[in-house]
Amino acid sequence: MNTLIYLIPIALILGGLGLAAFLWALKNGQYEDLDGASWRVLDDGDGRP
Repeated sequence: MNTLIYLIPIALILGGLGLAAFLWALKNGQYEDLDGASWRVLDDGDGRP
């Protein structure tokens, strides 16, 4: 039972950090171009269309 005193706040802090990282990614436009990454995977990068 004593371990719950430590584990619950640690879980809440880690969850808050994950939420903060997700909101930061949204604010900085990480999810703006979802189709671009899939097209870049298929691109050879040789400059030819």
